[in-house]
Amino acid sequence: MDENNIKNIKNDKFAALVGIKLLQVGDGYALTQMEVSEKHLNGINFVQGGAIFTLADYAFAAAANAKGLMTVGITNNISFIKPPKGKIITAEAREASCSRKLCVYNVDVFDDDKELIAQMSAMGYIKNK
Repeated sequence: MDENNIKNIKNDKFAALVGIKLLQVGDGYALTQMEVSEKHLNGINFVQGGAIFTLADYAFAAAANAKGLMTVGITNNISFIKPPKGKIITAEAREASCSRKLCVYNVDVFDDDKELIAQMSAMGYIKNK
């Protein structure tokens, strides 16, 4: 695990702004969490899809960059399965494959009841070694 990349991941200003915490990170793996507040709700009082996407994307970024390879997202696809229950949502990213320049991650997002609320598939471009 590259300490400089971990520092960069933890320095993500947007993640901090929306209240995302990095709970665990390792090579090809990350666990992130966000406490839902009023600022995360849409007009019908569900967690806004962009907030869920941001949590999942941050988990992907942490997992992909933990190896010490600067990786940037090039495509993400998210499916929203159901609205979350409770006040905490958690995203878990796991590497599905990695080649010299491309990596793919699967990210599952859960609510307080450990119910699956969203799934993301993310592809990254590995910029350097």
